[in-house]
This record gives sequence, C-alpha cells and structure tokens, in this order.
Amino acid sequence: MQKARRTRRRLRGVCGVVTAAAALAAIAGTAVPAAAGTASPDPWVYSWGQNASGELGNGSVVPQQTPGSVQGLAREDVKSLEAGGVTTTGPFAVALLKNGTVKSWGNNTYGQLGNGTTTARSFPAAVAGLDGIRSIAVGCNHALALKNGRVMAWGYNEFGQLGDGTNSAKSTGVARPVAVQGLDKVKAIAAGCHYSLALRQDGTVWTWGNNSHGQLGNGTTTDRNTPQQVAGVQGVTALSAGGLHASVVTGDHKVKTWGYNVHGELGNDSTTNSSSPVDVQHLEGVAKLYAGAHGNFAVLEDGSVKAWGRNNLGQLGDGTKTNRTTPVAIEGLTGVRELAPGRDHTLALRDDQSVIGWGSNASGELGDGNTVPTDRADKPVTVLPAHSGVNHLAVGRNSSFSFAY
Repeated sequence: MQKARRTRRRLRGVCGVVTAAAALAAIAGTAVPAAAGTASPDPWVYSWGQNASGELGNGSVVPQQTPGSVQGLAREDVKSLEAGGVTTTGPFAVALLKNGTVKSWGNNTYGQLGNGTTTARSFPAAVAGLDGIRSIAVGCNHALALKNGRVMAWGYNEFGQLGDGTNSAKSTGVARPVAVQGLDKVKAIAAGCHYSLALRQDGTVWTWGNNSHGQLGNGTTTDRNTPQQVAGVQGVTALSAGGLHASVVTGDHKVKTWGYNVHGELGNDSTTNSSSPVDVQHLEGVAKLYAGAHGNFAVLEDGSVKAWGRNNLGQLGDGTKTNRTTPVAIEGLTGVRELAPGRDHTLALRDDQSVIGWGSNASGELGDGNTVPTDRADKPVTVLPAHSGVNHLAVGRNSSFSFAY
C-alpha cells in the first residue's frame, strides 16, 4: 500500500497566514502518483481512525492512523459503503456488494449488524437474508436497505426509526431486517442519527423515527414509527441526512432543509430549528449534496463547492473555525469527484484519485499518521496520493473513522 506523502512546503497567504484555500490548491500537486500504467498496489478497501469496536474491519480493535486494509473486502466488489454509530457508542459499517448482498462489521449492541446477534465483529460478514439490494443507508445505530422499491431496516428502534410500526425498549434493538410499512416505489434512502428518509419515484419524501428537533419535516416534534410524507417538497431528485437535520435537492437544483439548526445546519441565515422545510439561501445550481452530522456540502454544476453549518474544528474547510449559517465558497477545492463529511472531519476525493482531508484528527481520522495537532483547520493533508485506485469515500458521520474504496 502506498502511503500518502504529506506536504512539507510552508503555505503562506499575503499576510503570512496559512489559509485552507491556499493549502487545498497546493496539496492538489503534492501527491506522489503511481507509475504510469501500473495498477494500485492494494486491491482492498482502506480504513483508518478509531477502532474500539472493530469498526475498521481489519480483524482488530487497535486504532490506525494511516490507511490499512479492511479484511477480505476488495474495492472492485463494493458498490457502496456507509459508516454509522457515534464516537462513544456503536461505531459500525455496512457495505453493499455489487452482487446485491450486504456485509457489516463493528459494534452490534443493538443488532445493527443485522446478523441475528448482538455480538460485535471486527471483520466483514453477511447481513442475514439480504440479496438483490440496490442501496443502503446507516444512522447512529440502525441501518436501511432498498430492494425492489421497498425498504428494510434493522438495529436500534427506540424511536421507531425502523418504520415497522413498533418501538423497541431503550436497551434493545432488532437484530434482523424487517420491512418498513406502507412504502413502495422508493428510489433512494438516507438515515440520520435516529430517523430515516425515503425518496419515492414520484419525487415525494417520506420520513419516520425520532423527531425531537423537527428532523422529520412534518411540522411537529412527534416521533413516528411508520413513514409520513413531508409536506411542501415536490420534485425532489436527491436527499441527504445529517445527524439531526435533513436536506433535499429539488428539480430546479436548489436545496431545502429542516430540523436541527443550532450551528446553522439549515443554511437559512438563522440558528432556529425548523420542523418544516426551509430554503437554503444563496445556493443554486446544485449537482451533488452531502450532509455531515452538523454541516453540509454542495458541489455545484460548475464544479465549485459551498458549505455551511458547524465549523468549530475547521471541518468546512474555509480556513476558519466559524460556524456558517449560509453557504460559503470553499476556495481552491476544485476537481472534486466526491465528498464525505463527518461530525468533525471531512474527506474529498479528487478527479486524479487523490484523497485529502481536513478538520479534526484527534483519533487519526485524517489518516496522515499524526494526531498532533488535533485538527487541520487551515492546512488540509493528503491522505492518499493520485492514482490510488480509490473511487469512493465514507466516514463515520458521528464518529472518527474513515474509508476509501
């Protein structure tokens, strides 16, 4: 496995201040590419960061500060990968393979591995009885799978986030997939911390689970254990779930949000929660949308990136530690193929297959082999070099671990 080479050149702005914009622009050229025509030296999914429950999938519970291999999980076999849990309890991961089966690993306190047990596992193994799956999503302690337009769910269910009309006791969960009630013709799914979302083929959005901060978008703060339609959003083309807030892209390439807003997650120039959808301000031409636990990134049609929300550790990448209540441009971040925002750190995959990261690094989640200083707010680091063979990213949106595949 090639290790990423960290940039050693000091980057200074006009006043001698290192800026994220300058660093992003400079780092784009610092990676050491593989020799032309050679294959990636490691065919496996990469993982790094915290690992107390075996969430890195490498057969151990030892944290890792540089990218290493997930045990027996080849990149070419993986269609998508999602990382769930929270830092202190429940970190786990779920991978959808191209053959339609699903594997999981990590913490299993609430049955979130879907294998019929509550035993943690430090390596990937099959989720019980799943095949023909089209997409997956994970929350803090539950997971979703989409098959033939219908949704299945498993794991923690205190708030009804499994959508089967039941609620589990606080100390238990559902260890095997169950069917979400009354919902068909679903084309996309997402999962927040203790709630779930589905996008139907007709462009409507449906939500269920915890609603303590209005994250279900139904004008109330009442939990629901079966899907309910979100009023006021039609023609939705994509959705994304933060920890306690939700975001959707509409047919005119704008964004609507709802839920928790203490850090500016809703992007409407306020810090007031909203249980109904609101418009994100100063944002048009959105091509892709990514939600972290308390922040959001939008890749625009022109390839530029804007971000808003929590920024106490520099996770937005704008060179500050100031929360943003409306979208701000992330200068120097171009050629982005994919973004993966977490609670405290963010990764970006560039067109040349290099991976860079910024924000918190207290648990080694940036993968540069160093946890000092504990954040990289103004100086992003190179995690993997150009031509790394990586095509996708995933991070624990409420935890401190990362994947590249």
